[in-house]
Amino acid sequence: MLGTAAALAMVWSLAFGGMAGEPVSYQAAVAADAAGVEANSSADDLDLTDEQQAFLAAEPDWRARATLYHAGGGGATGADSLGCRPVAMRTVATDPRVIPRRTRLFIRETVGMRMPDGTLHDGYWYASDTGGAVKGAKVDLYTGDGRGSMRPAMRWNTRTLTLQNAGRFDGCPPSWDAKPSEQTLMAQAATAAGAH
Repeated sequence: MLGTAAALAMVWSLAFGGMAGEPVSYQAAVAADAAGVEANSSADDLDLTDEQQAFLAAEPDWRARATLYHAGGGGATGADSLGCRPVAMRTVATDPRVIPRRTRLFIRETVGMRMPDGTLHDGYWYASDTGGAVKGAKVDLYTGDGRGSMRPAMRWNTRTLTLQNAGRFDGCPPSWDAKPSEQTLMAQAATAAGAH
């Protein structure tokens, strides 16, 4: 037992920069945790569009508590509520009375999130699913296949996120391979401009 306690003390001191045996204040622990979250952010590595920069600077349209779901976890079946195949790190379940289905969302906290393949998330999600437990100001982010797919987004699980209305979308959420046409992007921008 003493070995476990000593190991925990060493990990704690390395994580928070204190000396072993010295107490760490609550404020210092919170500051170290916040610094760790900031250090994990890779938004600075992205070449942000004018729209993304505007969304980052604007007041959010919604604040919602986030949870995560994945295929194989009992929450995701073969199709979302629009009949589309859920797209990992794109599909989001919402309460349609709060955030209507077919709303393209910009979730600022996810900008720069490093994905399993090394790419960085652009912040865009698509409200194409609903769920029995998704009521009120809550969103459920689809992370992919298996519990391990939740790892990149785990820091936002049960936290309140800020969401922007980035317009409407037709059809199904785009896969990461699909690049929207210029005409689609212009239509989405026009819709978003009319919504504000």
